[in-house]
Amino acid sequence: MDFIFMLLGFALLVIGGEYLVRASVGLSFKLHLSKMVIGLTVVSFATSLPELLVSLNAALQGSPSIAINNVIGSNIANLGLVLGITAMCTTIEVDKSFYVFNWPALIVFSLMMYYCLSNDQQLTSAEGWVLFAALIGFVVLLLRKSKSSTTQEDQSMAALAQVSYFKILIWLIIGGLALYFGAEWLVGGAVVVAQTLGVSEAVISVSLVAVGTSIPELAASVIAVIKKEKAISLGNLIGSNIFNIGSVLGLTSIVKTIPIIDAQILSRDAIWMLVFAAIILPLVLVFNRHKLQKKEGFLLVLLYGIFMIIVFRQ
Repeated sequence: MDFIFMLLGFALLVIGGEYLVRASVGLSFKLHLSKMVIGLTVVSFATSLPELLVSLNAALQGSPSIAINNVIGSNIANLGLVLGITAMCTTIEVDKSFYVFNWPALIVFSLMMYYCLSNDQQLTSAEGWVLFAALIGFVVLLLRKSKSSTTQEDQSMAALAQVSYFKILIWLIIGGLALYFGAEWLVGGAVVVAQTLGVSEAVISVSLVAVGTSIPELAASVIAVIKKEKAISLGNLIGSNIFNIGSVLGLTSIVKTIPIIDAQILSRDAIWMLVFAAIILPLVLVFNRHKLQKKEGFLLVLLYGIFMIIVFRQ
């Protein structure tokens, strides 16, 4: 029965993510934001809500390893699995903002998180406030940059700009409820399944739960590819990882200090997260300058597969 609840949780996260992404994009077009800014902010926040709800639930239920590993595992899945699959499906063009702002911001947030965790083996309320304040600063800088750059209206998704505010509100309510119950059932089912199989909560959260909460990112990226809006796809994944660290871990640790129970969170999982964040830049530059294509996507998925094998074998 618990496994069924896990599956239902996965399904609700997909549904909730889809409605929230649709509502968020509709709002962003009404505000005349560029496609990259849409991906880095509105869509990223919407697709990061499952991680936020799962992590808050886990922390309040006394399972802090799920809270930390969910974020770390989700960030790895976003860049290894989701970005890899997206690049295998289509060529992703990389613009100048990736090098001068987006990728450096991802590295800074990843290193900040690692330092906060390794410094005292826990994430305190004060550190949570620092991460959350850094996120606010990132969003403010991003919006200022977008005002000074030329914005182009997204023609393929322009229909969402015509949607009424009432309909967007309904989408937000449906998406929010689906994400809430999906997160509740996913965490509850994952803990019981882990206990039944004799697998630690940390392993379950860095693998199954992390993939489950990354499904909205995958859905958003695939939708963006289908609609030929690749800027949303890449921006969504980078932004989602930044939001996961700044808002999910930040807000969760503000509510309740998160101690590190499993040493492999730092010695293995966090290192893999840093590797995936760092490797994106050479992949973009070495094989095909300013592009991510099939071979880069295959390499990312392959590395993610190796990570999963290591997680379950140790």
